[in-house]
Amino acid sequence: MMGCWILNESLSIILVLSWLGVNLYLFIDTFYWYEEEESFLYTRVILGSTLAWARASAVCLNFNCMLILFPVSRNLISFMRGASTCFRGPWRRQLDKNLKFHKLVAYGIVINATIHIVAHLFNLEHYHWSQSPEAEGLVAALSKLGDTPNETYLNPIRTFHTNTITELLTTIAGITGLLISLALILIMTSSTEFIRQVSYELFWYTHHVFIIFFIGLAIHGAGRIVRGQTPESLLLHNISFCRDHLEEWQARCPAPQFSGKEPSAWKWVLGPVVLYACERIIRFWRFQQEVIITKVVSHPSGVLELCMKKRDFKMAPGQYVLIQCPSISTLEWHPFTLTSAPQEDFFSVHIRAAGDWTEALCKAFGAEGQPLKEPWNLPRLAVDGPFGAALTDVFHYPVSMCIAAGIGVTPFAALLKSIWYQCCEAQTQCKLNKVYFYWICRDPGAFEWFADLLLSLETKMSEQGKAHFLSYHIFLTGWDENQAFHIALHWDENADVITGLRQKTFYGRPNWNHEFQQVAFSHPSSNIGVFFCGPKALSKILQRMCRLYSSADPRGVHFYYNRESF
Repeated sequence: MMGCWILNESLSIILVLSWLGVNLYLFIDTFYWYEEEESFLYTRVILGSTLAWARASAVCLNFNCMLILFPVSRNLISFMRGASTCFRGPWRRQLDKNLKFHKLVAYGIVINATIHIVAHLFNLEHYHWSQSPEAEGLVAALSKLGDTPNETYLNPIRTFHTNTITELLTTIAGITGLLISLALILIMTSSTEFIRQVSYELFWYTHHVFIIFFIGLAIHGAGRIVRGQTPESLLLHNISFCRDHLEEWQARCPAPQFSGKEPSAWKWVLGPVVLYACERIIRFWRFQQEVIITKVVSHPSGVLELCMKKRDFKMAPGQYVLIQCPSISTLEWHPFTLTSAPQEDFFSVHIRAAGDWTEALCKAFGAEGQPLKEPWNLPRLAVDGPFGAALTDVFHYPVSMCIAAGIGVTPFAALLKSIWYQCCEAQTQCKLNKVYFYWICRDPGAFEWFADLLLSLETKMSEQGKAHFLSYHIFLTGWDENQAFHIALHWDENADVITGLRQKTFYGRPNWNHEFQQVAFSHPSSNIGVFFCGPKALSKILQRMCRLYSSADPRGVHFYYNRESF
């Protein structure tokens, strides 16, 4: 099982190890540079090895801050997806893991920021102690530099009686460091799974504190608190001799001169910040484009269907858009999968009321039992996208397993519609020749809006002689006694009592071991794409099934897991 996982995830493992390797290299290289560099010898006399710890973690922090914005640059990722000659197979699957990499880099930022803060707290204490009466010799002499004209200081704490915290908060480095730390704490704590489920709006707003984080990071080094000996001073003041002959500093050793290093954080983050700014400019431009709402349908189970038109809007099955409703919030954009097919002259989304923003949207459009409004009375919507997602790769496999839970079925609506249109076009040829579709749902009413699509697809494929192309399995996990009696009463009828389809609805949860075993047996030497949209718990089960039933033999069956994430 471990061998299959390594085989399937080999590229992901290589990329993560590469990221770790670069971090490790930058840390070790910078650490030893500050431990051995002559210009920082006197600084090390006061601070010891915590100087190297602070500077090495700072470089790694800059590196990770450079990377953090790339995975959330949606237009860049969509463009890279479109460059199919460069991004095929395993490389395309890495693009679907953009949010995982974003989180991984965020952990790297937190770890390095913590090391950096702790190291500087020790540095501050060392600076303070070196001004104490107990300090003597070279440490005391270096701390007193800057008290007379024509000298530059090395120790930013000028007297032992100085309050170090107060002194720190009067410097650029101290103020920006505090702002960066607070921003990072806010971003990380509001990004937890619990917060995102309870209040997505809180997560959304606090995440935008990253603007303060990057501004603070860019100017953090401008204070130049950590100082080293200038190149000119190194020529005049021979540290190899002078550090051991303190009594001759006035005669043979001119006072060493010090300066802070040029701030470099802005060089690391300038490119990604400009790229992200371009993303926002594109979003603003799309925000200005008119969106015409052609139809509004209120489905059972609190699902709202919106059909829209927009000039030059082109999509592919499985893509998603970001939607903003200015009358609800002028800042929030929420992702929704497109449920229409590219062949249709409109695009649609299905939205379930599952939070403050979606509930407000459903109410604004007259859902939830309220009378639907006329098109001219509907609130304005802005649409950004479409963007590529994992499901766009369904057609790149000979066999695909599409698994949805609850409202997670929406991405597959566009896929099945596209398959329906391709069945209508007899000349269409594609790599995909078999689809297994699974839908697990708790509420029987939720089947209504999707059953019509499955029924038309079932009929069309039967007419075209392609009934074998799609195997669908619908699982109902919630019912009461009355429904159970009604189901039992009509069990022998040709059409299913819940969906009206020829294929009967299953009651309970799927036996995934059995399902994967059957698919592996039917396609012994195939690459099978497994596409899922739904809760995290089920995602882990499906990932385990993919590893369990993938063959260690390169010529055998292999399941490649893809999860829809925004």
